[in-house]
Amino acid sequence: MEIPEILKEPPEDVNKELRTLQEELDREIPRKILDENLLIATWNIRHFGGLTEKWHASQSDSPKRDLHALRCIGEIISRFDVVAIQEVKGKVKALRHMLKLLGPNWGLVLTDVTRGRPGNDERMAFVFDTRRVQMSGLACELVVPDAKLSTIGEDALRNQFARTPYAVSFRAGGTPVKKPKTFILVTLHVLWGNQASARIPELIAIADWLTEWANEVNAYDHNIIALGDFNIDRVGSKLYDAFTSKGLHIPRELHDVPRTIFADPNKPDLDKFYDQIAWFNDDTQAPALSLTYKDGGYFDFTQVCLTSLSLAKTQLSWRMSDHFPLWVEFSLD
Repeated sequence: MEIPEILKEPPEDVNKELRTLQEELDREIPRKILDENLLIATWNIRHFGGLTEKWHASQSDSPKRDLHALRCIGEIISRFDVVAIQEVKGKVKALRHMLKLLGPNWGLVLTDVTRGRPGNDERMAFVFDTRRVQMSGLACELVVPDAKLSTIGEDALRNQFARTPYAVSFRAGGTPVKKPKTFILVTLHVLWGNQASARIPELIAIADWLTEWANEVNAYDHNIIALGDFNIDRVGSKLYDAFTSKGLHIPRELHDVPRTIFADPNKPDLDKFYDQIAWFNDDTQAPALSLTYKDGGYFDFTQVCLTSLSLAKTQLSWRMSDHFPLWVEFSLD
C-alpha cells in the first residue's frame, strides 16, 4: 500500500521549521499528563476544505493550503485532547489528510454540511485523542423550539440558527477508584450578518438554551462548555453582554489575548474577540462546572509557521488560518 505523501519525510526546510514549531509548542502549551489534566481547544481554521498535495504550493496552485501548512496545523492540534474546529467545508480533503497525520489514536465526529447561503457550506467538527478522552454517548444539534421563536422583543430570535450548534459528550480520566470526568462541548459559529446588532438574538438564544440544558444534564453529572467562533467584539460590548447574560463565564486569561492574526497590538481596545471558551460558575443560574480550571491562552503560529515564505498576513491566513487556536487546561485530580 502506497504511503500518503503527508506521512512521508518532509523536505529539509519543512523539517527544520517543524522542529522550531515543536519547541515553541513545548514552551507555550501545557504538557499532557495522563489522568491529571485535560486540554481543550477551539480553532476556526479558515476555509478548511481542499488541499494541494505538494510540500510547497506554487503561485498557480489552488487551494494555497499545502502539505507544509497542514503538517503545521496537525502539529498544533496534536498538543490538545479535544479540538473543536469551525469552518470545515463540504470538501474534507484537508481534514482527512490531517487525521492520517495524527494517526489511529485520533477520532473525529462532525456534522453534515449546512446548506444555504448563510450556512456557507460549513461543518462543525471535533477531533480528539482517544488515548486521553472518549465519546460518552451524546451527539446532537441545537434546535430552538417553535415556542421560543419570534417572541415579543427586539432581541428575540426569529429563525433557527443558520449554522446549527453541535454538542458532543466526552469523558476523561478515571481509575478503578476514581470516577471519570464527563463533559459536553457545544461548538458553534455565530452568523456574521450585516451588522453587529444582528448577532445579539442568536447569542441570547444560545445563552438561554445552554442555561436550561445545563440544569437538565446536571442530573447526569455532565459539565457544559461552550466554545467556538461567537463573533463577539470585545469584553463589555453589547455582543459580549448578550453572550454572558445568563451567567456564562469566560476565564480572565482569555480576556486579553488576540483572536486573529490581524489583531493590532497597538490598538487592543479596537480588537475583536470572536473566539471564546465559556462555562457556568457558582454564582449563575446554572450548575457550576465541576472541572477545576487551571490555565488558558492562545497560540501565535505566525512567528514559527511558513516563515521562510515571507507571506503577507492575508496569504498566510489561506494556508494556516486567520484565527489563532484558543485553549484551556483543566485538572482531573
